[in-house]
Amino acid sequence: MGRDRSINLFAGYVCSGQQIPDSPLASRAYRYCYSFVRDIESASRRLEDSAQNTTVLAPLNSAVEKLPRKPWEDPRDYGALGPDAYEGGEGHERAQRNLRRFVEAHLVPVSPWQEGEQMKPIGGDREIWWEEKDGTRLVSNTFLHVVSLLEMTAAD
Repeated sequence: MGRDRSINLFAGYVCSGQQIPDSPLASRAYRYCYSFVRDIESASRRLEDSAQNTTVLAPLNSAVEKLPRKPWEDPRDYGALGPDAYEGGEGHERAQRNLRRFVEAHLVPVSPWQEGEQMKPIGGDREIWWEEKDGTRLVSNTFLHVVSLLEMTAAD
Protein backbone atom coordinates (compact mmCIF):
# COMPACT_ATOMS: atom_id res chain seq x y z
CA MET A 1 0.00 0.00 0.00
CA GLY A 2 1.48 3.34 -1.06
CA ARG A 3 1.81 6.33 1.17
CA ASP A 4 0.59 9.70 -0.05
CA ARG A 5 3.20 12.40 -0.08
CA SER A 6 2.79 16.06 -0.73
CA ILE A 7 5.19 18.83 -1.55
CA ASN A 8 4.05 22.39 -1.07
CA LEU A 9 5.71 25.04 -3.14
CA PHE A 10 5.65 28.45 -1.60
CA ALA A 11 6.64 30.53 -4.59
CA GLY A 12 8.26 33.54 -3.04
CA TYR A 13 10.34 36.39 -4.26
CA VAL A 14 13.54 37.96 -3.03
CA CYS A 15 15.21 34.76 -1.78
CA SER A 16 13.76 32.54 -1.80
CA GLY A 17 11.77 19.32 -6.65
CA GLN A 18 9.42 13.58 -7.98
CA GLN A 19 11.43 12.44 -10.72
CA ILE A 20 11.52 16.23 -10.34
CA PRO A 21 10.65 17.02 -14.02
CA ASP A 22 6.99 16.30 -13.21
CA SER A 23 6.83 18.78 -10.36
CA PRO A 24 5.75 22.42 -10.50
CA LEU A 25 9.43 23.29 -10.05
CA ALA A 26 9.98 22.29 -13.67
CA SER A 27 7.85 25.18 -14.92
CA ARG A 28 9.63 28.10 -16.51
CA ALA A 29 8.95 30.45 -13.59
CA TYR A 30 11.04 28.25 -11.28
CA ARG A 31 13.71 27.08 -13.75
CA TYR A 32 16.65 28.30 -11.62
CA CYS A 33 15.30 26.68 -8.46
CA TYR A 34 14.67 23.45 -10.40
CA SER A 35 18.24 23.47 -11.65
CA PHE A 36 19.68 24.16 -8.19
CA VAL A 37 17.67 21.34 -6.60
CA ARG A 38 18.76 18.89 -9.31
CA ASP A 39 22.40 19.87 -8.72
CA ILE A 40 22.19 18.98 -5.02
CA GLU A 41 21.86 15.21 -4.71
CA SER A 42 20.62 15.23 -1.11
CA ALA A 43 17.81 17.65 -2.02
CA SER A 44 16.80 15.68 -5.11
CA ARG A 45 16.74 12.44 -3.13
CA ARG A 46 14.61 14.01 -0.43
CA LEU A 47 12.04 15.34 -2.87
CA GLU A 48 11.87 12.00 -4.69
CA ASP A 49 11.52 10.01 -1.45
CA SER A 50 7.86 9.10 -0.90
CA ALA A 51 8.51 8.72 2.85
CA GLN A 52 9.48 12.38 3.36
CA ASN A 53 7.15 15.36 3.10
CA THR A 54 8.76 18.67 2.26
CA THR A 55 7.75 22.27 1.74
CA VAL A 56 9.88 24.05 -0.84
CA LEU A 57 10.33 27.80 -0.53
CA ALA A 58 10.89 28.17 -4.26
CA PRO A 59 12.16 31.50 -5.57
CA LEU A 60 10.88 32.72 -8.89
CA ASN A 61 13.52 33.19 -11.57
CA SER A 62 13.04 36.94 -11.29
CA ALA A 63 13.91 36.76 -7.58
CA VAL A 64 17.09 34.80 -8.23
CA GLU A 65 18.12 37.32 -10.87
CA LYS A 66 17.71 40.15 -8.33
CA LEU A 67 19.98 38.58 -5.72
CA PRO A 68 23.15 40.61 -5.06
CA ARG A 69 25.28 37.56 -6.00
CA LYS A 70 24.86 34.04 -7.35
CA PRO A 71 23.51 31.49 -4.83
CA TRP A 72 26.85 29.64 -4.89
CA GLU A 73 28.87 32.76 -4.12
CA ASP A 74 29.78 33.85 -0.62
CA PRO A 75 31.41 37.23 -0.01
CA ARG A 76 33.57 35.64 2.70
CA ASP A 77 35.11 33.38 0.06
CA TYR A 78 35.99 36.35 -2.09
CA GLY A 79 37.35 38.18 0.94
CA ALA A 80 39.59 35.28 1.92
CA LEU A 81 40.54 33.99 -1.53
CA GLY A 82 40.07 36.86 -3.96
CA PRO A 83 38.35 36.88 -7.36
CA ASP A 84 39.42 33.32 -8.19
CA ALA A 85 37.61 31.82 -5.17
CA TYR A 86 35.57 29.49 -7.39
CA GLU A 87 38.26 28.46 -9.86
CA GLY A 88 39.66 24.93 -10.04
CA GLY A 89 38.59 21.81 -8.20
CA GLU A 90 38.59 23.35 -4.73
CA GLY A 91 36.66 26.35 -6.03
CA HIS A 92 34.05 24.08 -7.58
CA GLU A 93 33.67 22.17 -4.30
CA ARG A 94 33.33 25.47 -2.43
CA ALA A 95 30.61 26.62 -4.83
CA GLN A 96 28.76 23.29 -4.45
CA ARG A 97 28.81 23.61 -0.64
CA ASN A 98 27.44 27.13 -0.88
CA LEU A 99 24.72 26.07 -3.33
CA ARG A 100 23.76 23.14 -1.07
CA ARG A 101 23.45 25.56 1.85
CA PHE A 102 21.23 27.85 -0.29
CA VAL A 103 18.98 24.99 -1.44
CA GLU A 104 18.66 23.40 2.01
CA ALA A 105 17.72 26.76 3.50
CA HIS A 106 14.66 26.63 1.20
CA LEU A 107 13.51 23.13 2.24
CA VAL A 108 11.19 22.82 5.23
CA PRO A 109 10.95 19.20 6.47
CA VAL A 110 7.15 19.09 6.77
CA SER A 111 4.15 19.18 4.46
CA PRO A 112 1.57 20.37 4.86
CA TRP A 113 3.14 23.22 6.79
CA GLN A 114 0.47 24.78 8.97
CA GLU A 115 0.21 28.51 9.52
CA GLY A 116 2.14 29.53 12.63
CA GLU A 117 3.96 26.19 12.89
CA GLN A 118 7.59 26.92 13.73
CA MET A 119 10.09 24.81 11.79
CA LYS A 120 13.79 24.90 11.03
CA PRO A 121 14.62 24.58 7.34
CA ILE A 122 16.86 21.60 6.63
CA GLY A 123 19.84 23.88 6.19
CA GLY A 124 18.84 26.50 8.72
CA ASP A 125 19.67 27.21 12.31
CA ARG A 126 16.65 29.30 13.25
CA GLU A 127 12.95 28.55 13.24
CA ILE A 128 10.68 30.11 10.68
CA TRP A 129 6.92 30.09 10.23
CA TRP A 130 4.41 31.59 7.87
CA GLU A 131 1.37 33.68 8.54
CA GLU A 132 -1.27 35.42 6.52
CA LYS A 133 -1.80 39.14 7.00
CA ASP A 134 -4.25 41.16 4.95
CA GLY A 135 -4.50 38.37 2.38
CA THR A 136 -0.73 38.07 1.95
CA ARG A 137 1.34 35.12 3.13
CA LEU A 138 4.66 36.03 4.70
CA VAL A 139 7.42 33.78 5.98
CA SER A 140 8.79 35.06 9.27
CA ASN A 141 12.49 35.82 9.79
CA THR A 142 12.95 36.03 6.01
CA PHE A 143 12.32 38.41 3.18
CA LEU A 144 9.86 35.95 1.63
CA HIS A 145 6.50 37.14 0.45
CA VAL A 146 4.50 34.20 -0.87
CA VAL A 147 2.99 34.91 -4.27
CA SER A 148 1.36 31.51 -4.74
CA LEU A 149 0.96 28.12 -3.13
CA LEU A 150 1.11 25.09 -5.37
CA GLU A 151 0.31 21.73 -3.89
CA MET A 152 1.42 18.49 -5.43
CA THR A 153 0.47 15.12 -4.08
CA ALA A 154 1.90 11.86 -5.31
CA ALA A 155 1.47 8.28 -4.24
CA ASP A 156 4.27 5.76 -4.56
